[in-house]
Amino acid sequence: MLEFLKKHQLKIVGIIVGGLLGSAYYHFIGCTTGTCAITSKPLNSTAYGMVMGYLMFSMFQKSKTKTENV
Repeated sequence: MLEFLKKHQLKIVGIIVGGLLGSAYYHFIGCTTGTCAITSKPLNSTAYGMVMGYLMFSMFQKSKTKTENV
């Protein structure tokens, strides 16, 4: 479990930060008409923020590739 957390630490932080920002976006900006697909419900905007945070933070993680000796 600890190895998993160390391996995916940056992605987990991205999910948490994205969720917080998505929730804050819903709370402070939101959608006044209720017809917006992402920001009309707090769950939608939080989930969207989590996905975007994961994608954003995973860009900065170094990839470990194995090279074979020929």
